[in-house]
Amino acid sequence: MRSFTATLLVIAAAVAGVIAESHTVSFTNHCGYGTPTLIQGGNVLSTGHAYTSNGPLGAAIAYLQTGRCGFNGEGCTMVELSLYNPDTNHGMISSADVTLIPPHAFSVTSGFGFYNGCDGVGNDCTSASCCPNGAFCKPTDYQSQRQCNVDNVDLAVTFCD
Repeated sequence: MRSFTATLLVIAAAVAGVIAESHTVSFTNHCGYGTPTLIQGGNVLSTGHAYTSNGPLGAAIAYLQTGRCGFNGEGCTMVELSLYNPDTNHGMISSADVTLIPPHAFSVTSGFGFYNGCDGVGNDCTSASCCPNGAFCKPTDYQSQRQCNVDNVDLAVTFCD
């Protein structure tokens, strides 16, 4: 019975650790038009309000829907993001970048910055010629990607700043 109780305590501690992880994605739109959009796995998570995940937020995308963007940001400037508490056993780390890799294309100035950890780490794409330092224009433009190795880090996405 003692080993069963110990096992339950270990499982409860592991579940509590997973539940304790959270990340917020917030938006600032200085364009005067459009709708900030956050999507993960084909699901719209936000249309402008801050979104908080209760756990990791992997493989999400954000863009300013101007009426010309496809559902997955096609034809527009897109921010790709994955927010994870660091896990050296599985190689997980928070990461974000701006992409203009086709079918994406420059539509509005877009940028991001981590906060509540890694403050000041971010990137901006202010024109269609911001590659390779401001955005991915081809799959090997890794210098535009930014990473953060802090628990529960948040991300601010800004348009037309």
